[in-house]
Amino acid sequence: MPNNNIELSTLSKQELLNLRICDLPLTLKNTWLADCIAQLYRELDAKGMQFKPSCYLADEWLAPDQEPVIGIPFFLAHPVLMNLEREIMLEVEGGTPAWCMKLLRHEAGHAINYAYKFYKTKQWRKIFGPFTKEYNDTYRFRPYSRNFVRHLEDYYAQYHPDEDFAETFAVWLTPGSSWEHAYKGWKVLHKLRYVESVMSKTKTRKPLVARGKKYWRCSSLKVTLKNYYKKKRDFGAEGFPDFHDNNLKKIFAEQHRNLFAPSAAELIVNQRKHIMRCIGAWTGEKKYTTAQLLDTIEKRCRALHLVVAKSESAAAAEVTAYLTALVMNYSYTGRFRRRT
Repeated sequence: MPNNNIELSTLSKQELLNLRICDLPLTLKNTWLADCIAQLYRELDAKGMQFKPSCYLADEWLAPDQEPVIGIPFFLAHPVLMNLEREIMLEVEGGTPAWCMKLLRHEAGHAINYAYKFYKTKQWRKIFGPFTKEYNDTYRFRPYSRNFVRHLEDYYAQYHPDEDFAETFAVWLTPGSSWEHAYKGWKVLHKLRYVESVMSKTKTRKPLVARGKKYWRCSSLKVTLKNYYKKKRDFGAEGFPDFHDNNLKKIFAEQHRNLFAPSAAELIVNQRKHIMRCIGAWTGEKKYTTAQLLDTIEKRCRALHLVVAKSESAAAAEVTAYLTALVMNYSYTGRFRRRT
């Protein structure tokens, strides 16, 4: 049971990290998350949907496999924990009302799919593909494909048939999405029209599965925050490539006695936020992974005494392109470089 006597704002960072997640005094009631959930239910009401998936605090965003419930990351339920998440992972997934609503609509798509077992029908499988398809660590997406909606980052609809449905549902549910106009001429319209059709037939039906098991709920997680973040960081800490040196020497120059030029490492430090923002916007990769890469190449630039021998803007552009190539190769292959 949560320890309601704990005041998180009075704890030091070390004291906070030593707490078990199950001991955190957290609840959805009277939080900004409760307002977001209420907004989700209003949107479902506006579409005439009877079923409202139950929400709970979990270790991450999820709708457990074939369970019609929505798990919301526990750290979103308290500002102290949101700040800790941002400090350690560099971003807070779903940390704004708009971002939270996008994720809630997506997870609601999963929950409603499981509640009515649409995924078991021949029509669903014909439109979206086999529900039993294996989830891989990475997926090859086609950025310009018009057979998928664009809702969450990283072309997430292309990951798996279940994600394709959830993303399509989210677009259909979003107020003011005007999907008929926005996706006019796209193949994906048949998916959106399927959702429109099947949901109109579902309005008066009771769900086949009304309640679901709430896996990984925070009240059952006995891991400390320290170990939770260790595991989370280790999961994102990929084996970075060992060929930086030669590539960095193509972008920068080696320091010579007669060459007085700005430090390459300092350029990376000064341009760090801009580089991370650009890479995140175009690849959808987590900031933590990009930050690890930037830290690595900054250290190599210092060790090699590299300097900027061209315009700083040109050098920054090349660094951004180089890191984007690494991140995209990882997205497609699971590695930052090709196998040799």
